[in-house]
Amino acid sequence: MKKKNTAVRVLLADDHPVVMTGFALSLSEQGIEVVAQARSPQEALEQCAALQPDVAILDIRFGAELTGLDVARQLLAEDGNARIVFLTQFDQDSMIREAYRIGARAFITKDCDPAELAAAVQRAHQGELYFMPRIAERLATLSVSGDQSPQSQLDERSLEIFTMMAEGLTNTEIAERLDVSSKTISNTSQAIKEKLGVHRAADITRLAVRHGLIQA
Repeated sequence: MKKKNTAVRVLLADDHPVVMTGFALSLSEQGIEVVAQARSPQEALEQCAALQPDVAILDIRFGAELTGLDVARQLLAEDGNARIVFLTQFDQDSMIREAYRIGARAFITKDCDPAELAAAVQRAHQGELYFMPRIAERLATLSVSGDQSPQSQLDERSLEIFTMMAEGLTNTEIAERLDVSSKTISNTSQAIKEKLGVHRAADITRLAVRHGLIQA
């Protein structure tokens, strides 16, 4: 993303137009230029490519589509200096850790003061980090205690199966979707339960919701 010496140019991406409009107005009042508002991950990628904003402000959840994390990964893969700010109501530990891991510059929740969001954008634009205090504290705790999320403990295929288990699919349904035998899924699901220490269907679902893998 290119940099200029004028007002910071940002792209806002959120699938709730009213929320996005409100934040756009707040940022404008803080002297930050909102050059585009995207309602989907794909639109965010297209507008970033076309407009080259200084900072991309992304929500994390976009319905059943790609997530803001997916957008950030692609932007950073194309430009390692891309400035990403996450602005979201979803602040599960796994999301905070992943946002930091992939290279986001800031993580702000939607109940923030508009001035704090503007400060985060300015800091991100300057190449600095800004994780609001309570988020930074949780990130520090995670670094000390270790990440116990399913994302950190399972490989990609096991995580996919775990997510489908959490959504209530049976072993037979998962096997059909992945085109493997029911016995394979049965063995894998048992191994997943043992590794995560959860066995009841309700506990599996709660764990997935807590770590942002599915919505409640």
